[in-house]
Amino acid sequence: MNPNHSGSEILENANPIISVIGAGAMGSQIAHRLFQSGAGPILTNLDGRSPETCKRAAASGMKDTSYADIVSRATYILSVVPPRDAFAIAKIIADTVKSSNAEETTPSQPRTKLVFIDCNAVNPSSAKQMAKLFVNTSATFIDGAIVGGPPSEVYNPGLYICADPNNQAVLDELEATLEKYGLQPFSLKGEGAGIGDASAVKMANSGIVKGTIALFTSMILASYTSSPSTSQGLLHSLHISQSTFINQMIRLVPQMTPKAYRFVGEMKEVAKFTEDQGLEDIGCIYEGAARIFQQIANAHEARGREHGRNPVYRIGERSEHDEIDVLLAVIENARILEAGEGGKSWGPSFK
Repeated sequence: MNPNHSGSEILENANPIISVIGAGAMGSQIAHRLFQSGAGPILTNLDGRSPETCKRAAASGMKDTSYADIVSRATYILSVVPPRDAFAIAKIIADTVKSSNAEETTPSQPRTKLVFIDCNAVNPSSAKQMAKLFVNTSATFIDGAIVGGPPSEVYNPGLYICADPNNQAVLDELEATLEKYGLQPFSLKGEGAGIGDASAVKMANSGIVKGTIALFTSMILASYTSSPSTSQGLLHSLHISQSTFINQMIRLVPQMTPKAYRFVGEMKEVAKFTEDQGLEDIGCIYEGAARIFQQIANAHEARGREHGRNPVYRIGERSEHDEIDVLLAVIENARILEAGEGGKSWGPSFK
């Protein structure tokens, strides 16, 4: 180290080290956006992950290392994992902070205060429980929520962030850093703002968007179970009365089938969110949505065992798992109807 430079000067001039925990479709693309925007290698932990995930992580600029190393080196840790794993990851980081020497600095290794950002689809009470893990530690907890699909060359999701009122300066620094490295953060500030607000945004958004997908899915399956002609009648009735639903159905339902397993926990979190807001009778709607998504996830997993890890679904390809067959067949008919090619006869797409 240059003896003429103080530790604080080094910290001011150095780029923050960023970690993203979670190398799934969203986490890896968040890391890739950060990496491409000049954030340097993105630290992560790949313990127990598949070779496919490790390959995706490496291609996204992620560097596998231990949690202890991440805690000792990172300025910001973003957790981007399925809802069921969110608390466990927060606890691992908090416990590692408590058991490490991260609070100590030396002249050769000055460090800034660690900031942990939970970016997962959890309800506000879950976020507040995670925040408690970091009380009396050297780390600051930030409540975050990603709304939208993974980043791409043409798209950037929103990352909503909020903090305890005493940590507004940390929130401002985080927002500036995320913007610098290519993400699209939105800070939630003002009267009454605090931990749980970002999660509440996510829950309300998911309740509308993924709740609608669950509604589409359940009514497609129910109408087809009544009879194939009933499902065709459903499409026609939407086409002549609520045609925008047809477009949304075509766009959202096929995208859902390989990701349904992720929506199960999310819908359970939304159910808890509505109950915590005094809407106990509404929670059962989202518990039902969770069951619908679990049904589709089970079918997808079974097809994966039958056809390979990432099966390609083709209309007319039958198996014992009819839910996905039905969904894709009805969506194909919806496409035909929307294109104006099915005005005379709407028969099922497979026998």
